[in-house]
Amino acid sequence: MLISLSIKNYALIDNLQVDFNDGFSIITGETGAGKSILLGGLSLILGKRADLSSLKDTTQKCVIEAVFNISNYKLQALFKSEDFDYEEQTIIRREILPSGKSRAFVNDSPVNLNSLQLLGERLIDVHSQHETLQLTSNEFQFQIIDALADNETELQTYKTELKAYKILKKELQELLNFQAEAIKEHDYNAFLLNELVEANLIDGELELLEEEYESLNNIEGIKEKLSEAYQLLNEEGIGVLSTLTALKNTLQKLTAYASKYEDLYARVNSSLIEMDDVYAEVDVLQENLEADPNRLGVVDAKLRLLHNLMQKHVVTTVSELLTIKGELEEKVSFTENLDDAIQKKESEIDTKAKVLNIISSEIHQKRTKIIPELKRQLETILASLGMPNAQFKIEVVKISDFLPNGTDELSFLFSANKGGNFNDLKKAASGGELSRIMLAIKSILAKYIQLPTIMFDEIDTGVSGEISNKMGDIMLEMSKSMQVFSITHLPQIAAKGHSHFKVFKEDVNDVTQTNLVKLNHDERIVEIAQMLGGIEMSSSAIAHAKELLN
Repeated sequence: MLISLSIKNYALIDNLQVDFNDGFSIITGETGAGKSILLGGLSLILGKRADLSSLKDTTQKCVIEAVFNISNYKLQALFKSEDFDYEEQTIIRREILPSGKSRAFVNDSPVNLNSLQLLGERLIDVHSQHETLQLTSNEFQFQIIDALADNETELQTYKTELKAYKILKKELQELLNFQAEAIKEHDYNAFLLNELVEANLIDGELELLEEEYESLNNIEGIKEKLSEAYQLLNEEGIGVLSTLTALKNTLQKLTAYASKYEDLYARVNSSLIEMDDVYAEVDVLQENLEADPNRLGVVDAKLRLLHNLMQKHVVTTVSELLTIKGELEEKVSFTENLDDAIQKKESEIDTKAKVLNIISSEIHQKRTKIIPELKRQLETILASLGMPNAQFKIEVVKISDFLPNGTDELSFLFSANKGGNFNDLKKAASGGELSRIMLAIKSILAKYIQLPTIMFDEIDTGVSGEISNKMGDIMLEMSKSMQVFSITHLPQIAAKGHSHFKVFKEDVNDVTQTNLVKLNHDERIVEIAQMLGGIEMSSSAIAHAKELLN
């Protein structure tokens, strides 16, 4: 509910601060007093676009702030999705700067207008006689039926399943599209894969093959160098082994004279042992070294194959070729198994469709069951509002398509006259009739769901007497479960409010200003008496006003 409203520097309003109560609040004022200005300021809070012309003083910023109690509105999910800070007492503020720039805040956090509009429509419903397009909307008509049918849980489940169904359908289409393209590429991918499979790739083999190739391709040079090394090690008298043996014997004799020579002896002896080992290994390498032109051919061919494959796939390692091989295996395998994947996805879609049909059937049955009750209530209320011959023809027909709110097509037809043809509401009902139908619908909805604050803006235009009295009774009844405002010129309705506010103009320092004040009991008597008989109040008007208030 709207707790308070503050407007500064907007149109003819200099500084307005007003607190509101729950229940039924009345706003009255002479034509031109500024009721539309008040609504204009409130519309900025609800996300309407602003411009510089809204400023009373173009050198100062305009600030409009409203405080709402939203504890009963179940708005936590909306606040989370729009990234608002949730507070049960939420403050919305709009600022229009002298530069023309507009800013919006929810609980002191900046928000964009689209987000503010989403929140605003959940907080206040402004309804005038000229704004009944919502009533003719198929979506709104479904909301009426589903509210009475208590379909909230089923609809939420249906929407969740429908979202999953659409995802599956999208995935199936992607598979079919992929299959169409994959078939074209399959043969080529299979050829590339076969080349890599036949290459018998082993990670790290390129380096080993290159080393082996160098050895096999330079066999004579290697033999020559090994032979040279063999002679250097073992040549009689001057070879490394002979020289180290002589050095070892010399140092061994020195160890008899002092211990300090023992370390030198040990080191030379160790070197001799190591050189003996090197000599033996060189000897073995010489004996085993043989030219192998066949093996050289094999290694050369494998190297050429690897280099060709790497060049073809624009990579530099066998590891990368193996990665490509794995990817090709997946593509080829996936393509070859696409029929199975498509069949599986179609099966999943069929299963999900069955679930959706079960839920939508439950929704359809509950809608069908509640429609006679909705029709009865509407026609009863409208009869009391001066439309005794109003009739509705409401039908839901189940179709095969999955729509956003089920599988029903809705026909919501109306006839205002006895024996008249049924037609769409926007064609069959006048503006005044639509306004009364909307009042009837809102009053019915108020019994079933928690509605936001509603503001009826002169919906009683053109009615009087007992009908206006009944309209007031309906709004008063609605206010038992929600906050209701009525901007009215009718004393019968004004007298029914729990609170009464008056919009008026006054001149302050030769400047006209619009203001809003809450009337006490005596002030209400005066206001209603003037609504009954004009500025010059008669005693009968005052008596009538007191009677209406009592």
